[in-house]
Amino acid sequence: QNQTIVTKTVDTERKNMKVFGQDVEVLLAMWANIVSWFVTTFFPSYLPKLVPPCEFEVNADDDDVSSSSSLDLTKCISIGHAGGLEQLRIVRLRKGIVTKGYNVKDGSPFIDEKELPPDCIILKNHAFSVNYADCAIRWGLYESAKQYVGWPICPGFDVAGVVETVGSECHNLKVGDHVFGCSLFGAYSSRVMIPEIQLRKIPTNSSGSDMLTFAQAASLPAVALTALYALMLGGHYPTPAPPSLNKAILIHSCAGGVGSMLVRMSKLLGLGPVVGVVGRTSKVEAAKALGCDVVIDKQSLSTTKEDLWQAIKEAASPYSNYKTVMDANGVSTLQESYNHLCPTGRVVVFGFHSNLPLGIAALSPWQWIGMAQRASKLPKFDPMDMVTSNKAVLGFNLSFFSEEKELVTQMLDEIVETWIKGGKLPCPRITEMEMERIGEAHELIMSGQSVGKIVLTI
Repeated sequence: QNQTIVTKTVDTERKNMKVFGQDVEVLLAMWANIVSWFVTTFFPSYLPKLVPPCEFEVNADDDDVSSSSSLDLTKCISIGHAGGLEQLRIVRLRKGIVTKGYNVKDGSPFIDEKELPPDCIILKNHAFSVNYADCAIRWGLYESAKQYVGWPICPGFDVAGVVETVGSECHNLKVGDHVFGCSLFGAYSSRVMIPEIQLRKIPTNSSGSDMLTFAQAASLPAVALTALYALMLGGHYPTPAPPSLNKAILIHSCAGGVGSMLVRMSKLLGLGPVVGVVGRTSKVEAAKALGCDVVIDKQSLSTTKEDLWQAIKEAASPYSNYKTVMDANGVSTLQESYNHLCPTGRVVVFGFHSNLPLGIAALSPWQWIGMAQRASKLPKFDPMDMVTSNKAVLGFNLSFFSEEKELVTQMLDEIVETWIKGGKLPCPRITEMEMERIGEAHELIMSGQSVGKIVLTI
């Protein structure tokens, strides 16, 4: 126990260290990624040597593996430290060990099932989704993962499966229930320990059958919660704005997971025109099917040399600008998103995808230089100008919401009880893969070519 306390103290001190004004954890991540890139490029046969073992995994000659009960062992994806796709290791954990989020006891990603807190359940997980944040976690660039977990980490937020064990204070779920919800990391796993409050039963139809498959259910929680909270910050939920006010909303990357939820929820909340932006012509029809009133195709505009922001401004008609802009792009659009707000308008920021390289698994030195340059170009907003122009910029990251239990409960209930059960909120388009294709899934989401959600089944 004393050794654990000392280790945690050292880790905390290291996380607070600065070298040349930079977070030492980022510098270590940069070095690990550069080594990964170098070995991948020049000596790929040595990649396995970059992957550290997982402390809780079983060895091939262990009794647990050789016994008939080996299928009951937790299978998860463990990332030993920052790097490329080689760090995505599928491992079997020792008997009785499951994964968990950082808000269950300490920040370790692994725990003995015997330590089940009274308000938690153990889920036999059948599906989890892949989010772009998972790539940032693997690179060592995701702040909440750095703060609350460190290395190793089992990433992932969305789960869907069957309740296997319930804590003594769990009253809403029972063994055998089909459920879905969110974990604060730990979802890339066949068995996950999760607080009951973060799960909901999969709705059933009149015949008692599930309305959603496990894969469909796993596609929803993180993107739906992100979209709904973004709309809350935009001033459209839970109390809609008066009908006389500007309700134009601009949604960047509208064909992605969060973007598709934002489009559908905006229509449910009576906003309009709902203007969606896509990066590829191949995504236009998908965006229209979601319900966008206008779709702006950046690839087509680039070909015809038309001005993107002029097209965006014209799409706001009958208004001159937008009440709300949803921006997960970062440096490439953030300033112009702000410029295209009407008075009392709000930009809601929940990502910085354009700050990061597209389609790159291992980050080379040149990628790090590019990221630093792009970060230096992020706009800075003058508070005095924001006051006089009556505009606002708001940002959030749901992975820091471990203490916001009442808020998350309210949003989950709205999503499940009102919209999903009522048939108002369809699932995003799903690309379904097996867990063993995790590397391919990361490559696909990094490529920018995916539409909707990528879901892996176990």
